[in-house]
Amino acid sequence: MDDSSSRCPPVGARHRVTIPVPIDPSGSRGPTKRQAASDDWRRTSRGFYVPSHVEPSPLQRIAEVAVLLRSDRIAVTGWASLAWRGDPWASGRRADGSLTPVDLTSTHALLKPQPAFRLSQERADPREFEVVDGLRVTTAPAAVCFAVRHATSLDAAVEVLDMAYLADLVTPEEVGEWAQAHPWQRRRPRVAAALELADENAWSPQEVHLRLAWLRATGRRPLTNRPVFDSSGRRVATPDLLDPMTGVAGEYDGDVHLTRAGRRRDLGREQALRAVGLEPFTVVAGDLRDGRFEERLRVAEGRAARVASADRHWTVEPPDWWVPTTTVAERRALAPHGRRIWLRRG
Repeated sequence: MDDSSSRCPPVGARHRVTIPVPIDPSGSRGPTKRQAASDDWRRTSRGFYVPSHVEPSPLQRIAEVAVLLRSDRIAVTGWASLAWRGDPWASGRRADGSLTPVDLTSTHALLKPQPAFRLSQERADPREFEVVDGLRVTTAPAAVCFAVRHATSLDAAVEVLDMAYLADLVTPEEVGEWAQAHPWQRRRPRVAAALELADENAWSPQEVHLRLAWLRATGRRPLTNRPVFDSSGRRVATPDLLDPMTGVAGEYDGDVHLTRAGRRRDLGREQALRAVGLEPFTVVAGDLRDGRFEERLRVAEGRAARVASADRHWTVEPPDWWVPTTTVAERRALAPHGRRIWLRRG
């Protein structure tokens, strides 16, 4: 193997992770054998340890695998590459909360299996390897397509793609171009299907699954986080989802909405939306599984149908002064001060 570690910058300097160390008989650069066996240290892989107080966060788990990658023929890919690049939703957890290994890809290098990582058998292209904060990772399009192709379901694949869009890591064009350039990849049709269903402006995984359920229930695809304006051009609110055909707005309420301040904001937004002729309804955790979502959607559609045309004073067409941010390209084009102004979500 080609040991290129000396040519790479230190791993994780910007990410503030703790790099595992091997046993050191002197105890100066690592734990002694006795110390490593105590509760003060946690073994991360064969021969490597970190202090036991170090939490195995997604970035920390990636760093713990990084010390094993001494060949420039191996790179981190999938969810771990996305997380390392700044996708906060790439957690490395399955829907049931269990951990998934760090995905690795290689040109033809071998690495002895360990529980912390999973080495793909697919041949990688070294031209798609990049070093980010000292760690060799695949490009963002390659990592997204890997994660999408290996997702447990199409809905999970759409969530991966939507959250990569949210982090502005890839555009639909970049993902499509990568898939077209790699027609031999396994499960490539999954990428095409996810691209068809994905949205560049979803703000949370829960919104993704609410949107997909809405599409299945009605055959109509609601708009995501589209600002609503009144007849004078004033922004009324930005609902999670909006069906412009029926005038129904859907909101997913997570735990952050349970506080007194959060509930006060929600009630004010519902009142503002109804004042311009929209009919909002709320979904909470569990509603998508037990069928309550569809019932609430039908009730909201029934109420919206009874709103007179003269009482509808809303539009999704922005005034001239509004700066759109519904696509990755639009968000990337913003200057830093513009991002602070226009990407305040809520």
